Amino acid sequence: MGTGQTANAGAFFGAGALLLIAALTGTAALLTRLERSEAAAALTVASLGIRNTTRRRSRSLATATMLACGSFLVLSIGVFRLDENANATKRSSGTGGFALLGESTLPVVQDLNTKAGREALGLDEKSLAGVSVVPFRVRDGDDASCLNLNRAQKPRLLGVKPELLGERAAFQFASVVKHFKPAPGKSWQLLLTSARFPESALATPGAEGIRSACPVAGIADEASILWAMGKKLGDTVDFTDERGRPFKVQLVGSLAGSILQGNIIIAEDQFTALFPSEAGYRYFLVDAPTNRVADVSATLTRALRDFGLELTPATRRMAQLNAVQNTYLGTFQVLGGLGLLLGSAGLGVVVLRNVLERRGELALLLAVGFRA
Repeated sequence: MGTGQTANAGAFFGAGALLLIAALTGTAALLTRLERSEAAAALTVASLGIRNTTRRRSRSLATATMLACGSFLVLSIGVFRLDENANATKRSSGTGGFALLGESTLPVVQDLNTKAGREALGLDEKSLAGVSVVPFRVRDGDDASCLNLNRAQKPRLLGVKPELLGERAAFQFASVVKHFKPAPGKSWQLLLTSARFPESALATPGAEGIRSACPVAGIADEASILWAMGKKLGDTVDFTDERGRPFKVQLVGSLAGSILQGNIIIAEDQFTALFPSEAGYRYFLVDAPTNRVADVSATLTRALRDFGLELTPATRRMAQLNAVQNTYLGTFQVLGGLGLLLGSAGLGVVVLRNVLERRGELALLLAVGFRA
């Protein structure tokens, strides 16, 4: 759950708790008023019900409190449900405002944002008017999303030019490490905070110590860091570059519930220094006009079919990631509802037993003229 969603949930529970307390206080005052009212003194079935309710106000109020709290808790679970379509076009949402997410089997070396790159792939400039792409280099690893039940030891690495995401202010940051203080809207610049050292220094004895002391800055989804990796901000994750040399990635920022869940994002220049043979791009975020998403998807899929490109609507990917939390919430809501029903039924049985134990009193009331 993102920071904004957590704040909204906290506000909901705070307001709901205050409203519940106010309602129960009003109920207590109403019982006191009914006890003293003239209507309760009348010899009618309704007045007898009122008198029995007010005779033991604490017991009546405890019953109302139990049912009210149970109902509130069961219904309030829904506030934690995640909606992938909520503000999906906004940059601060889980989709980052992107319409499509794509992954290819083979790397694409052409720049899909330039005219030359599009022509090399046989793409019509007019059909992609208003379309832009944020490409990522990929180093395969463990899936660190909520869809993987296993602990991710070496998550997949994505290399991106931070300015491509920074200029869009894409995605909402849940938090950043304390000693990094990026300017508002410039959180993606955290990827540029990695210490830079010459390649010649890394070839000298003791280079492993240099690498350990100068970890690469990385950003990942908040859920991936906490649950899939078992880490927290400021921790490091161990990797090995393609030359067999160890290095560390320090988690300097976390994203609030995003389609990038399952990956660690680092700067592209750091990525190419560590994995120079990983040519081209295999992961893409596509910006497209909302009224042309289907056409853009068909055009790109057709042009890049030889690369094995598969495009998915960003909201669909978000729904897949949200499904885990929503399934748990749905289960808790059903179980809570069943518990509330059983509790209500048990309360009804107790009331029925009290009525049966007072059959003599009720028979006397009928004998003196009371009618239901």
